[in-house]
Amino acid sequence: MERYAAVLNYAIPFFMSLLVIERLVAHFKGVNVIHSLDTLSSLSSGVTNVIKDVLGLTFIIISYKWFLDHLAIIQLESTWLIYTLAFIGLDFAGYWNHRLQHKVNYFWNVHIIHHSSEEFNLACALRQPISSIFSTITFFLIPTALLGVPHEVVAIVAPLHLFAQYWYHTRLIGKLGFLEKIIVTPSHHRVHHAINKEYLDKNLSQIFIIWDKLFGTFQEELDNVPPVYGVKRPVRTWNPVIINFVHLWQLVKDAWYTRSFWDKLRIWFMPTGWRPRDVKFERPIQLIEDVYGYEKYHPRLSNRAHIWLWIQFVMVFVMMMHLFGNISQLSFYQSVIYGVFICMAIFSYATLMDKNGYAWVSQLIVAAIAMGLVLYQKDWFLLNSLMKNGHLLVIIYFWLSAIITTYFVFNEVEKNNPSTVKVAQ
Repeated sequence: MERYAAVLNYAIPFFMSLLVIERLVAHFKGVNVIHSLDTLSSLSSGVTNVIKDVLGLTFIIISYKWFLDHLAIIQLESTWLIYTLAFIGLDFAGYWNHRLQHKVNYFWNVHIIHHSSEEFNLACALRQPISSIFSTITFFLIPTALLGVPHEVVAIVAPLHLFAQYWYHTRLIGKLGFLEKIIVTPSHHRVHHAINKEYLDKNLSQIFIIWDKLFGTFQEELDNVPPVYGVKRPVRTWNPVIINFVHLWQLVKDAWYTRSFWDKLRIWFMPTGWRPRDVKFERPIQLIEDVYGYEKYHPRLSNRAHIWLWIQFVMVFVMMMHLFGNISQLSFYQSVIYGVFICMAIFSYATLMDKNGYAWVSQLIVAAIAMGLVLYQKDWFLLNSLMKNGHLLVIIYFWLSAIITTYFVFNEVEKNNPSTVKVAQ
């Protein structure tokens, strides 16, 4: 937990700097790849995900070490070869785990957040799940365990493998010649994120594109089929917490309303998008059929509201870094409370992003909880050791947030502004 938090203290500034570079390059190219609220939603999702990962709030049914101890048939010495095997093994496991997420109803809920953006840029790479309660990737690491790759090596290589998947989430890089035959490129991954029928559920590899070519899921980006991004059943919200559970909630409702006991059981493990016949008929859901004609989700808010929302994100980001910087001094119980509170703060300002009329209520609740935590601790998670009376500043900020959010709700949310924008041909 503490080691991962320390790594993120270096990784996060690096990723943020790449976002700025992408924005500058897009500006000089005259291309608009960054949309304020979409990017804010992506960054907020990234915050919720890294908090969950740092706190280790995922259950591993059977650990990689257990497979290693019981299945290894050889023992390899710690050389460059073993790190290479670990990287390849992780990539192989990542492909099949990724394919599972695309093909099975329950597991799609874990992955939908990553595909939920209707844009494609580096920020959308940060849309990662908090709904992944159980980890399944260790089952696909059995071949790596058979080769006796130590779990310490896998633990070292895993973050590098994850971070190496960041760069290709961009529209600014075209095809890369011979590299297209070896690694996953931005062109390959644009196909993966597209909802065009030609591209759906293709290019599932993470680093080496060879897996898609071996297992029949490869699709080249076609010049006459520009990718359209998102999901076939649009989430219609900027709120990353809601997006994480929107598909699961649909499964719960379908399982509840179907009259077939068998369908109540099997819906969780059927192909993604499958619904019981009676529910599908009685409670139809509109899917995107014309990918070039549907209306993107785009609530209209003033520039002042956008600035305020970005200020709130910056404050949440600062709190996250404060949590990571002090996690070794906080108890696990305190760390979890702090992490949950940060996620609640994100949920709260995201309700304003969605122009939800109850945004002021959620902000008042967050402010009240902040005050309760300060009164209970007589501090704000060790903030007073860095800043005298820092806990008072926290209380002032959150109550001020409630007032400002209330102002925007009653001055903008009720206005009948368009909330969609047609996809460009």
